[in-house]
Amino acid sequence: MTPLRPGRAQLRDVSAEALETAVASVERALRIGGEELPPEPAEAAATLVEKARRRTALVGGHTIVALAGATGSGKSSLFNALVGDEVATIGARRPTTSATTAATWGADPAAELLDWLAVPRRHQVDGDDPARALFAKHVAENLDGLVLLDLPDFDSRVASNRAEAERILGMVDLFVWVTDPQKYADSRLHDDYLTALATHDSVMLVVLNQIDLLTPVETGDCLADLRRLLRRDGVPDASVIPVSAVTGQGISLLRQRLVNILIGQRAARDRLAADLRVALDGLRTAVAPTEPTMRAEDQHDLMDALARSAGVSMVAKAAARDYRRQAVSRTGWPLTRWLQMFRAKPLRKLWLDDDPITIREQDMRAVLGRSSIPPPTPAAQAEVALATRRVGERARAELPERWAEAVDAASFAPRGDLADALDQAVLATPLRVRVPLWWRLFGALQIGLALTALGGVLWYAVRWVLGLLAFPVAAPPRLAQLVPLPLLMVVGGLVCGLLLALLSRTMARVGARRRAARVEADLRQAVAEVAQERVIAPVAEVISRHRETREELERAAAAL
Repeated sequence: MTPLRPGRAQLRDVSAEALETAVASVERALRIGGEELPPEPAEAAATLVEKARRRTALVGGHTIVALAGATGSGKSSLFNALVGDEVATIGARRPTTSATTAATWGADPAAELLDWLAVPRRHQVDGDDPARALFAKHVAENLDGLVLLDLPDFDSRVASNRAEAERILGMVDLFVWVTDPQKYADSRLHDDYLTALATHDSVMLVVLNQIDLLTPVETGDCLADLRRLLRRDGVPDASVIPVSAVTGQGISLLRQRLVNILIGQRAARDRLAADLRVALDGLRTAVAPTEPTMRAEDQHDLMDALARSAGVSMVAKAAARDYRRQAVSRTGWPLTRWLQMFRAKPLRKLWLDDDPITIREQDMRAVLGRSSIPPPTPAAQAEVALATRRVGERARAELPERWAEAVDAASFAPRGDLADALDQAVLATPLRVRVPLWWRLFGALQIGLALTALGGVLWYAVRWVLGLLAFPVAAPPRLAQLVPLPLLMVVGGLVCGLLLALLSRTMARVGARRRAARVEADLRQAVAEVAQERVIAPVAEVISRHRETREELERAAAAL
């Protein structure tokens, strides 16, 4: 039998479309919520969804009514009285019902429905028997579509009988609880069934059988006490019908109640809706009314901690030094710029440059796609752990335990995996720049100035060689009749080259600062993507699933 919880819900007529909406929403909630929903309520709800799918597919024009009761309550006698034939076997001393017996009314085939119920004993009520034709015709006209089940005793000493009764009770549309003057206050009936099914009072009838053994006064007292017990059970509106299967007293009233239910053709929906309400009560306690928000400050703190752990500042400074080195090597004084080749390359030391390398044993980290940035200090690791935990703690606030544990698991990224992800993010970030235009311009000017100075030196060298050979040497031209042109070429080329080198160094420092800022911004963006992928997105995914699960459960509740 589907586990049920006590409690009452506001009942209303549930249409087939609304029921389908509720079933679909519960099914989606179970799929989305997954392991974050408590196992027992989730399993019960999944079983109910499967039952609802199967029952609605088989509903046709049939309504399944079960006669359930304790030993000796006269269920089988009442069953026979309603059927108008000795279908159910009645024991002379002890009840003999060990298997469910079914009686069906109407021409609409019920075989598939009874196969689903797994009911072996079946009887079709019709007017073929001339001796009972008038009675059968009257019953068939009024109870067309009824599937009446005579269940084994729910308090039977035989365990298989009790299990069969509870199995069928979990599948029927309408409960008819049959009791008698001796056992109407039995705790098994009230505590295990009526109280547990308090939300199902719209699909239950209570029959007090064997009133032929009581006087009218005793019958009134017994009915009053039974109604008192029903109020205590939480089903004050349940219909109580006094009958006698032996004398037929009250049978017509019970039959009329069944006819009214059949006319409405809503018992199956009411039963499923009531079951769904109970299932929703169990599931909705597993989600919070709202979702927590992830604070931007916590995410910013996490990214700062990850940036320090990844050595972003160190790499940005190395990029700045590399910028200055390249600027000097391209725009410095040609006679001294070659010295830059003997200086260490800042990015090469961290295995972050793009230059071809020679594979040596100490280079294996770079060959394997790893940088040689020093590992984070214990203090940096602790800062990352604290920031990560803070993100998780904020995100799990006020969530139920299983969802909170899912947030914790999502926010926890293994230290080695996180370090590798950060290292790969740094490696994938471009740290070099395209050669700036001013590097090309200054480099060309330096070459021109160097060639000018060299031309002046060669001019003097040629004059000196010609003088040694006693060749006539003309005086060099002078600029403004003051400075010889070769001297101007030598001095001008050297002085202007040195001044241009000093200017290029100044401009390189400015460009290096800008480059460091740009590299740091790019690296922080890469780190932010790692934080998003490894910590924030998994946590957000759990919160999103919680929101979708809650909304589906609310949609199901609204449909019911």
